[in-house]
Amino acid sequence: MDLKELILNRLEEKHKARAAEIIKETGFSRVYVNRFFKQLRDEGKIVLLGKANKAHYVLSGDEKTAKKEIKDLRIFEKNKDLAEHDVLRRIERETGIFTGLKANVKSCIDYAFSEMLNNAIEHSKSPDIHISMSLRDNIIAFTVRDWGIGIFNNIRQKRHLKSDLEAVQDLVKGKQTTAPLAHSGEGIFFTSKVADKLTFLSSDKKLLFDNFIGDIFLENAKSRKGTTVHFLLRADSDRNLTDIFKAYTSDSYDFSKTIVDIKLYKTDTEYISRSQARRMLTGLEKFKKIVLDFKGVKIVGQAFADEVFRIWQQKHPDIDIEAVNTDENIDFMIKHVLPE
Repeated sequence: MDLKELILNRLEEKHKARAAEIIKETGFSRVYVNRFFKQLRDEGKIVLLGKANKAHYVLSGDEKTAKKEIKDLRIFEKNKDLAEHDVLRRIERETGIFTGLKANVKSCIDYAFSEMLNNAIEHSKSPDIHISMSLRDNIIAFTVRDWGIGIFNNIRQKRHLKSDLEAVQDLVKGKQTTAPLAHSGEGIFFTSKVADKLTFLSSDKKLLFDNFIGDIFLENAKSRKGTTVHFLLRADSDRNLTDIFKAYTSDSYDFSKTIVDIKLYKTDTEYISRSQARRMLTGLEKFKKIVLDFKGVKIVGQAFADEVFRIWQQKHPDIDIEAVNTDENIDFMIKHVLPE
């Protein structure tokens, strides 16, 4: 039996072949069969696509067509000399995830993936990083998993905060970073606007940005080492990265606007106090406009309103503070503390 001819005939007929299929059909050993696959590869007649149990061979010249059928890839890398752009190019090279993708969606994926993987590479201190990306049911998803210090723990330590909850509060403001000389802290903020859903799992917290319904959720989760980031975006999304940047930057392209979700500052009651206001306002002097979103908040204390809209505003008169999604009770409290 001419094993080379058998392999080539199978590829002509089925357009792809796996070593395991030939082994089962012929009864030859894996070592023996793989020798002929290697010879055909060395002769430039076939190409290997995929990894591990997804690995298969196609005829040379068919790899571009065959690659389109590969809609997911999982990568385990040592966090040494790892570069996010190299990983992204590998995904483009080895899969069809980006084939025919709308330009606006591709730019969103490029940005978000690069930012999230860069965070793991530079800040996690994890020896290993697990990366996956897929296109299924018109949803592009990627995951970046590390076993390092953990995003909330890292922020808490570097910014000398009391708890992971305070770290979450800092994180959702935007413009916060544990390495101010190297980063502006914009990556997570803008990625949270790019995604349909963006989830961070770290320590014993789960932070979800859900742009399908326009809300942010924080809940307890199973404790874990390191950080897991899940990102989802519809392949037919109209979301535009340039428009998102414009919405939160000034004409000079500095990151000048943030939205703060007041709901995250509630503890075990609806009452929001002066101390919570001070915690919320930390770092916001870097912005030119602050939008305070009161969605889901029914009651605020006079002390909270006074701290934000009178005391802090008097210290920072050039910063525009806008309150949105308020009810008549919150509106009354804000007006009540404003100077005559």
